[in-house]
Amino acid sequence: MTGSKSNARRKFGVKPGVLCAVALPALLALASASASAKTLVYCSEGSPENFAPSVNTTGTSFDATEQIYDNLVKFERGGTKVMPSLAERWTISKDGTEYTFFLRKGVKWHSTKTFKPSRDFNADDFIFSIERQWKESDPYFKVTSSNHSYFNDMGMPKLLKSVDKVDDYTVKITLNQAEAPFLSNLAMQYAGIQSKEYAIAMVKAGSPEKLDQEPIGTGPFMLVQYQKDALIRYKAFPQYWAGKAKIDDLIFAITPDASVRWAKLQKGECHVMPYPNPADMPAIRKDPNVVVLEQPGLNVGYLAYNTTKKPFDDVRVRKAINMAINKQAIVDAVYLGTGMAAKNPIPPTQWSYNNAVKDDPFDPAAAKKLLAAAGLPDGFTTDLWAMPVQRPYNPNAKRIAELMQADLAKIGVKAEIKSFEWGEYRKRMQAGEHQMGMLGWTGDNGDPDNFLNTLLGCSSAKTNGSNVAKFCFKPFEDLISKAKVESNQAERSKLYEKAQVIFKEQAPWFTIAHAVQIKPVRKEVIDFKLSPFARHTFYGVDIKE
Repeated sequence: MTGSKSNARRKFGVKPGVLCAVALPALLALASASASAKTLVYCSEGSPENFAPSVNTTGTSFDATEQIYDNLVKFERGGTKVMPSLAERWTISKDGTEYTFFLRKGVKWHSTKTFKPSRDFNADDFIFSIERQWKESDPYFKVTSSNHSYFNDMGMPKLLKSVDKVDDYTVKITLNQAEAPFLSNLAMQYAGIQSKEYAIAMVKAGSPEKLDQEPIGTGPFMLVQYQKDALIRYKAFPQYWAGKAKIDDLIFAITPDASVRWAKLQKGECHVMPYPNPADMPAIRKDPNVVVLEQPGLNVGYLAYNTTKKPFDDVRVRKAINMAINKQAIVDAVYLGTGMAAKNPIPPTQWSYNNAVKDDPFDPAAAKKLLAAAGLPDGFTTDLWAMPVQRPYNPNAKRIAELMQADLAKIGVKAEIKSFEWGEYRKRMQAGEHQMGMLGWTGDNGDPDNFLNTLLGCSSAKTNGSNVAKFCFKPFEDLISKAKVESNQAERSKLYEKAQVIFKEQAPWFTIAHAVQIKPVRKEVIDFKLSPFARHTFYGVDIKE
């Protein structure tokens, strides 16, 4: 999940007259006018790309859609345990290749001004939501985007043998082989369930994109208004199958600047804020009206080398860059106590973390020797891409790029810092336009496969997927592929530990840091829980009136 995740897709735009936009102050005044309504304001860091769970890969978009859609299964709030959701229960065959899900009955859909559902959720909706990502013949395969990055990066097209409707409330999924993380994968956002009836109606109306722009789901909150770069307004869905949310109105006040988010939190203009500036933390901790929630983050920030482009197709060059950058100085200067230096592509909180792996030392003299051995005694010129936004795993990519640039200059490597608008940045990196570029990842399902396969596996290197290093190395691939189908966790762990050794030897990334997840929350907020996946879930949260 998270953070860096995205792919090439059309920009989300609201048609005039479709969703009425209101200025935030007016909206807040409107909310406070109703004495009985409980309103929670979340200072979101950015706009969603759209409201299509199947094509999004950024935490910003996941937060926006999580309120609207349900999955067959879900993670427990604040944890990684898989729980029933739209599936009440399920069975798994002894060989691990057949999953039968028994669906919840009486689950209602949201509605819009132009569409009222005629039936409850059933098996057709789940099958539609999978097939729009899987089958190119599906009318919705190319709507919003044909790049179903998560579905593809996890190898779902090869894994799925069939998805069959047994009856209206029973679905059977048959896999070509057993896969250990499969159930957890179904709890991830890409598997959010959309209405097939709504999809068909929008195709007939000649506006299929409305499915992803004016969404309806079965989730705890309905979308009321969206104004790009300003706000998202939701209302609690009174017919939610698990019971109406404790808050009545949920507002995402889109506030890209971290210091502005903090100012709004101080004034009570928002109740929860993500990704504070490390420099603001001493003041935040002193505020008597704010509680700081924190836990080790399931994330990694990194600099990816495009291993298909010269000179980064030579492992000696990649190793030289690794040794030329002073990692600890970056962590000290930029994370300011909110991160720890990373040596592996998975965080220490992830099971199978290999602590025996040694990080590349900071050794500019050795780096120069390696460059000379690679035929580059005078260094070379490269680009160095830096995200334009703050992310859970990287508080200031531009500053990190400047520190890297200065270190590289000392070994004769001239790095030109480049950046683009966030959506464009991700699209271009996934297309492999960069030589070196910063990104990162927040885990989505508590499984090492979500890092090692999704970010470094061959299938996601070949598509416009999340493997932006374009790293495809058979000894590494063999280990992670074997681990995926192994049911014994101890054996899986051994395979992933070996894969981390190969990762360090091949150096497709310069691993930067693992950030601590920090969430300042106003004291009037009741029972907000940190998600290990850095998601922001507001069902179950209450607020003191």
